[in-house]
Amino acid sequence: MTVRAIRGAIQIDRDDPGLMKEAVVELMSEILSSNSLAPKDLISVLFTCTPDLVSDFPAASARAMGMERVPLICAVEMAVPHSLPRTIRTLVHCHTPREQEEISHIYLRGAVTLRKDIAQ
Repeated sequence: MTVRAIRGAIQIDRDDPGLMKEAVVELMSEILSSNSLAPKDLISVLFTCTPDLVSDFPAASARAMGMERVPLICAVEMAVPHSLPRTIRTLVHCHTPREQEEISHIYLRGAVTLRKDIAQ
């Protein structure tokens, strides 16, 4: 098995804990599914949120979906002028037999504009 990193992001309509939970579950489920991963394959997960998202921790939603033994951390994304608002990003470190070019990076909803070259 090789250690790989997987990127992903999703945008939500407003800062609401329910919307954040729904988005984190959607994003993480798609990352796991698209890369044939289970929580036991994850080494660690870093979440960032744009400064306009403060209603909850994305890691709490990931823990609730079975990642309670995976090291998770949250941080605030840089406040770059004109950047995409209300965006949750992730960087997942995992064990996988996949080659780097076989990894599926997942960008959903409004976040597809961040990486049109690889968005799902």
